[in-house]
Amino acid sequence: MPTWKGARRAVLGAALGLGLTVAVLTNLPAASAAVGDGSPSDTNISFVGRWNTSNASAYVPYWAGAYLRVGFTGKTVKLKQRNTIQLWASIDGKPFTSFTGSGTINLTPTALAAGNHTLIVSYRQVAGSYTGDAVFQGLVLDSGASTFKAPARSKLVEFVGDSITAGATSSQLAVTDYAFVTGERLGVDHTQIAIGGMCLAETTDGCWAHETRYWMSSGGQVGTDQWNFARYRADAVVINLGTNDRSHGVTGPDFQAKYTTFLQNVRAKFPAAKLLALRTFIGRYAAETQAAVQARNAAGDANVFYIDTTGWLPADGLSDSVHPNDKGHLAISDRLGPVLTEKLSTTTPPTTTPTTTPTTTPTTSPPPAAGACTVTYAKTGDWGTGAQFDVTIRNTSASAVNGWTLRWSLPAGQLISQSWNATASQSGTTASAVNAAWNAAIPAGGSASFGLITTGNQGGATGFALNGTACTGASA
Repeated sequence: MPTWKGARRAVLGAALGLGLTVAVLTNLPAASAAVGDGSPSDTNISFVGRWNTSNASAYVPYWAGAYLRVGFTGKTVKLKQRNTIQLWASIDGKPFTSFTGSGTINLTPTALAAGNHTLIVSYRQVAGSYTGDAVFQGLVLDSGASTFKAPARSKLVEFVGDSITAGATSSQLAVTDYAFVTGERLGVDHTQIAIGGMCLAETTDGCWAHETRYWMSSGGQVGTDQWNFARYRADAVVINLGTNDRSHGVTGPDFQAKYTTFLQNVRAKFPAAKLLALRTFIGRYAAETQAAVQARNAAGDANVFYIDTTGWLPADGLSDSVHPNDKGHLAISDRLGPVLTEKLSTTTPPTTTPTTTPTTTPTTSPPPAAGACTVTYAKTGDWGTGAQFDVTIRNTSASAVNGWTLRWSLPAGQLISQSWNATASQSGTTASAVNAAWNAAIPAGGSASFGLITTGNQGGATGFALNGTACTGASA
C-alpha cells in the first residue's frame, strides 16, 4: 500500500501534468492560541512573505527569504521544528546565525540579558535538490516570558527574480542576498519571490517561468494553488529577470513582449506600487527590459521605472560568471538602497521643533549617573548619498533605566530620513531618539538598540546624552 506522502506526490504530479489546482488536506487546526504564547497562531508574530498558514499548529514558508519577526521577553528562546531544516536567526539586530536541526532548536546557547528582545527567523528555501522541512511549530520561551509585537514596518518591498535574488552562492543564501540586505537596511518588510533557474518567459524546454508561476503560492513547488494577493500589499516590486531566458532560446522581441505583459499583470495586483525593472547585472536583455518599461509608461503607467545597474558590481563581486558573492550583494544593496528610498518617497523630518507639546509628560527614570552609559554609533552601510547607522545604548550603571531619550549632535548637512526601534527627530544638527514601547526598559548592564538611515554628510556623531546626562560615545 502506498504511503500518504507517496500518494500525495502522485496526485500532485498528475495534477501538475493536467494543469489542475490541488487542495492538499491538512491536519485540523489546533485550538486558538493565547496571544503571547509563541505558537504559530500567536498574533504577536509577523509572518512576512508567502506563508501557508492553513494549519494553526504548523506554518510553512514558500519562496526564498520569507521570515517571521517577533519580540519576546526573558533570556532564552527556542524554536520547535518538525524535521531537520537549516535556518538563520537574528536577535536584537545582530548578524544572522545559522542553525541546523529538528525538534527543539536553542537559538540562545548563551543566555541573553534579561529584558525585551526581537527575533527574526528565516528558513532555507526548500527548492532544487534541498529537501529540508521548513515548518514553524512555535517558540519555547522562559517560564513567565511572553512574546510581544515587534515594531511595525510601514512598507513592504517584493523582490522578484531567479537564483541571484534567492542568494545562490552567497554565504547565507537568501539572508545575505541583496534583496534581504536592502530590506533590512531600509527598515522595511521584504520578500523574495525567487527560485534558482527561473526565467521570465515560458520556454519549450521547460524553464520555470514567472510568467505563469509568480501567481502561485509556492511557484509550483507545492501544488499549483494561486496566491491570495490580498494577504499583503507591496509598496514596491523590484524585478530582476532575464539572466536565464537567453540560454533557453527566448528571442529579444518575445522577451520584451512577455516583460511588458508581466509588468501590466503585476500592476493589476498592486495598483499603487512602484515597479522597478532592473537591468540584469550581466546586461542580458537590457534594451528589451527598458523598452518594456517605456511601453508601460506610454500606456499611462508613470510608476514603472527602468533601473540601469551598469557598474553596480565590482570586479571581484562575482563568485562565478553570473552569481554575486557577499561583496557583490552588498555592492548592489549600496546602489539599490537610495533608489528605493527615493521611489518609496521617504520624507525628511522637520528641521524645526514642532510647536505643539504633548499633553502628558512621559514617565522616565532618574538620569543615570554621569559616565554610567555608553553609546556606539556604528555605520553599517554607505552608498554615497545615504548611510545606515546602528545605535546601541548600554546602561553601565547599577540601576535600571525605565524610559529613555537619547540626544546627540550630527555633522552639518546630515539629515535623518528613517528610523526603526525608536522614534527619531531632528532640529538643525541636534538629533534625538525616544524609546519604543517594547524597549523602554534598559536593565543595569543591559542595552537597547535602534537604527537610522541618513542622507547628506555621512560623518560621525558626537555629544551623546541619555535622559539629559552625558554618555561615553563612539562613532564609527
